[in-house]
Amino acid sequence: MCMVQNGSQVLLINRPDHLGFPGFIAPGGKVDFPESIVNGAIREVREETGLIVKDIVYKGLDEFCEPDQGLRYMVFNYLATSFEGELLDHPPEGDLVWVEIEEALKLPMQDWFKRRFPLFFQQGTFEMSFVWSEKRNETIEETIKNYGLDKTVEVFKPI
Repeated sequence: MCMVQNGSQVLLINRPDHLGFPGFIAPGGKVDFPESIVNGAIREVREETGLIVKDIVYKGLDEFCEPDQGLRYMVFNYLATSFEGELLDHPPEGDLVWVEIEEALKLPMQDWFKRRFPLFFQQGTFEMSFVWSEKRNETIEETIKNYGLDKTVEVFKPI
């Protein structure tokens, strides 16, 4: 995932229900083997928005595990503060909207993206890990760390 920032605004995609993860979200997607993670993020932004991002910075890792299925899903998060190019007239993932950072959390978005959104703009990097039980239909453990502040802030919640 790559948040594209232009001054006090960010570029979000308003994804329709039929594409999954409906609501506002930053550009992103899967990495094509053997491309690097960062090159995958740059490519996804270009494919979804038409922009070529520059000054891209790694911001953190989001990890979701489901132990009964042996599933681990990782999202590498980046922030791009400069870009070139023009927005696509007909973007494939939904409408592209420049949104004031201070107003973004008022928009409809997935809970996991809403939780992650402010971390893109904080100093340092973050790490979030969630263990989900499909059988119980609930989060059974979560760990959230923010690095690069005066000290590491850690939250661990066995649930």
